[in-house]
Amino acid sequence: MSEQKPKIGFIGLGLMGSAMVQRLQSVGYELTVMAHRNRTPIEEAVTRGAVEAANAAGVAQSSDIIMLCVDTTAAVESVMRGDEGVLTGIKEGALVIDFGTSIPGSTRALYQECKAKGASMMDAPLGRTPAQAVDGLLNIMGAGDEADFDRAKPVLDDLGENVFHVGPVGAGHTLKLINNFFAMTTACAMSEAFAMADLAGLKRATLYDVMSSGPLRSGMMDWIKTNAVDKDPSALAFSISNGLKDLGYYASMADDFKVPSFISPATKNALNIAKSTGWGDKFVPEMVDFIAGIYSEK
Repeated sequence: MSEQKPKIGFIGLGLMGSAMVQRLQSVGYELTVMAHRNRTPIEEAVTRGAVEAANAAGVAQSSDIIMLCVDTTAAVESVMRGDEGVLTGIKEGALVIDFGTSIPGSTRALYQECKAKGASMMDAPLGRTPAQAVDGLLNIMGAGDEADFDRAKPVLDDLGENVFHVGPVGAGHTLKLINNFFAMTTACAMSEAFAMADLAGLKRATLYDVMSSGPLRSGMMDWIKTNAVDKDPSALAFSISNGLKDLGYYASMADDFKVPSFISPATKNALNIAKSTGWGDKFVPEMVDFIAGIYSEK
């Protein structure tokens, strides 16, 4: 690519995606975005200068780098394939970057399909929150060919504070699934700890003060505390349904390796029960309220 900023196509303007689009526009990138039933983030991006395309093929035709930030493997595959998909419109030499959390085997298959079109693909799942995305402070786990990572890195550096090349295509999604397994397990364990403290007559703030003064202290503990103690669940704007989806992908990955996961079934079960009783759209820190509510009914 020339020294001029590459033209960016962005598909998936949810909470994280719309924050990333805002960041890219603020540092001077020319963007094409895809029409969506949720008009607000699309219209905001267009007001700031983005061009709206009718479908994913149209986004790809206008872009040097096509960024995906959608919620499931099935959604990625749908956006990529078909008569109106990215692969229909992609230009030779273009690069697709999937920022979501997907099954690694699917990512590797799509990479091969991009290569057959003279293009390429990376997976680059994200850490941190939409609020940090607006300021370009994401953690980015980039995976793909060295040459693809090198040409994408200036753009990734505009989006992230910590940008890693973690390995070949699929390695980013693999790492993210392991990361999210650990994160959701920690979140559920801390939620149960607060709820158990209620039963024992311990103040939640006291529990947090003691536990956080030792080696258990973590960012996830602090995020759960903001709801458990401070009654603000928005510090981790990540839904219970999304956490459950990632645990399902993690379990699928373990199955592919033909090994058991000893810990994830308990975490997956907790999230699944919460979702099945209407809590799926609530944020993960609200697992405290869900578990405490069950305990109060004993």
